This record gives sequence, structure tokens and C-alpha cells, in this order.
Amino acid sequence: MPITDLTIRRINASDRARWEPLWAGYLGFYEQTVSRETTEFTWRRLTTSHEIEGLLAVAENGEALGMAHILYHPSTWNVGGKCYLQDLFVIPAARGRGVGRRLIAAAADSARARGAVMLYWQTEEFNGPARRLYERVAKRSPFILYEVDL
Repeated sequence: MPITDLTIRRINASDRARWEPLWAGYLGFYEQTVSRETTEFTWRRLTTSHEIEGLLAVAENGEALGMAHILYHPSTWNVGGKCYLQDLFVIPAARGRGVGRRLIAAAADSARARGAVMLYWQTEEFNGPARRLYERVAKRSPFILYEVDL
């Protein structure tokens, strides 16, 4: 059953206690760790710069149910640039209840407002539940991702 009493809003400086468990949950889901310095740096960028925009899904009772981090970049293929949805996480108890869909919609709205012509993201192959949502709200890209660790 969808959660209807949900607000999606920008993360602000008073949201640290709501955001940090979501961030830890996201990293844990992907079995990743980052240094405390990276977490602090990420938090500062979310709350004091325009480099990364953070979105928070908050229930009526104040509980944080999910988060998204988006960033913008120019493109050689268009004038408006693109918006990359880098991180998306919904707490397990709220999955399948419309929170992820609403966070993606809010990211798209924000990207449109900034003039971006595309919102895109990636996920790991094993993430079947998320992929089922993504294939309902977006088209799958034919591109394959390559990486070089520096």
C-alpha cells in the first residue's frame, strides 16, 4: 500500500540525524564503506554548496524514509545538461510503497527546473526490486559502464 502522508523536500542543515542513517543504510546495502572524512565532506556539500542536491522523503511523523542525491553536469550533446541521480535509498520497511518512485519524480522535477534535459542513473545487476521500479519509470540505456580507478 502506498505511503500517502509523505513529503519530499531538499535536505537542510538540521537533517543530519535523519540523513546519516539513510546514508549508512545505502552504503551497507551495497556492502561499501567510506571514510568519516568522506561522509563529512558529502554532508557539507549537501548542505552548503550547489554541487550535490539532496532530497529527503519524510513521513508525517517526521521519520526519514528515503533519500536521493543528484548532481548536474554539462553535456556536449545538448544545451541544458544532464542530471545524475547518484544515490537513491529507501528504508526496507518503506520499499514497494511509492517512496522510491516519488524520490525519482522529485529529482526529475528539480532537474527540469534547472534546465537539464535528462535525468539518469545506474544500479547494480543484482538489485532486482529497484530495477523493476526503474524499468517502469524510465527506459533502460544501451550503454555499458567502464571504470578506471585513479
